[in-house]
Amino acid sequence: MSIAKPSLTAVAILAAVLAGVSVAMIFFVAPEDADQGLSQKIFYVHVPIALTAYACFGLGAWKALRLLLTRGERYDLESYTAIHQGTIFGALTLVTGAIWAKASWGVWWTWSSNQLVLFLVLFLFYCAYFMLRFSIEPGPRRERISAVYALFGVALIPVSFFAIRLANDFIHPTVFTREGPQMTGEMFAAFCVSWAAITLVAYVMYRTELAGKRTDLHLRELREALAP
Repeated sequence: MSIAKPSLTAVAILAAVLAGVSVAMIFFVAPEDADQGLSQKIFYVHVPIALTAYACFGLGAWKALRLLLTRGERYDLESYTAIHQGTIFGALTLVTGAIWAKASWGVWWTWSSNQLVLFLVLFLFYCAYFMLRFSIEPGPRRERISAVYALFGVALIPVSFFAIRLANDFIHPTVFTREGPQMTGEMFAAFCVSWAAITLVAYVMYRTELAGKRTDLHLRELREALAP
């Protein structure tokens, strides 16, 4: 028995409410960081956005695997949409990270930081996905090649993630350790609410884009069927 998806409108309203609550918690509940001061507040946006980008890329790879295993046409569009959302949140990750680095440490970017470079490689790899996809005529061949490419990219996700976890430099200080989150309870609560809000925003964006693309596909099929 399939589980009914929640109403998109209801999820969008919940995402908006959580976003408002997270902003209030970030600025009025979570205390300022002792070292970085007010600039540390971007942490509550930057890290959840990065985690959401990983999740979108992972979802795209999972849908690609489903396509290869079942040959279900629906999974091609779902994989494509998830990867598109991943590139959006990946770009936001790079932008917010650069802003945070400049405000707190005086640099926009440093090539000596492996974790920054690895995330950039992951981001560019999935940007190239679209170049590959639209260089091939629509059809089963494009679906299979796009799916295989998406699956190759998922290997970069744990590499990028654990590079940040293992790093010990000023650009990416380790906040979550084996001993737990290195922050106060108020900070951790604000982080969790912000993460939930951004995840829901991504889910709303994913479903909205997917619905739009499916509608466009159906209209094109209808025009082709009615064409003389």
